[in-house]
Amino acid sequence: MLLARPYWYLRHGQTDWNARDLSQGRTDVPLNATGEAQAVAAAQRVARHWRDGATPIARIVSSPLSRALRTAEEARDAIARASGVELPLTTDDDLIEVCFGVQEGEPMGTWYDPWIAGEFTPEGAEPFADLRMRVVRAVNRALEAGEGLPLIVAHGGVFRSLRSAMGMAPNVRLANAVPLYLTPASPEWTMTVYEE
Repeated sequence: MLLARPYWYLRHGQTDWNARDLSQGRTDVPLNATGEAQAVAAAQRVARHWRDGATPIARIVSSPLSRALRTAEEARDAIARASGVELPLTTDDDLIEVCFGVQEGEPMGTWYDPWIAGEFTPEGAEPFADLRMRVVRAVNRALEAGEGLPLIVAHGGVFRSLRSAMGMAPNVRLANAVPLYLTPASPEWTMTVYEE
């Protein structure tokens, strides 16, 4: 069960596979030029809201895949420039994107809804229930790590599992590099989106 504590979430910037609507999964596709620019812009938005009185971010925890880690580094650097505070940045293997097995590198398709529902898992892929369990474990670790809020930097599939854990409809696509502030409420959490 996900701890009922607020946290920030940021999906990585765009990659070439995102632009082509391909399933990335654990394939370590780097940010493209658009993704680099998105990561910088998202980091500046996080820093602005953090500096302007939002509950402070105390640490950044990222997926180890390069597209997420690069986005996390931009967030750390932007907060340091805006506030003079350099936040600790760590990675957690449980935040790595879901393994899509034979679907990696293939277009998103009709298999996705049945996968989330637990009715179908592509060959070699991770079941959605397993994804949810490990991601909740990772976010709970980040929430328990000390005072202040964590910024979780990860992936779209990871966030779908968190939506499920927060009582939200899981199969909603999350845009690249849009910071979210999540707060516990009943029956489902509330989500504040920080766009331009």
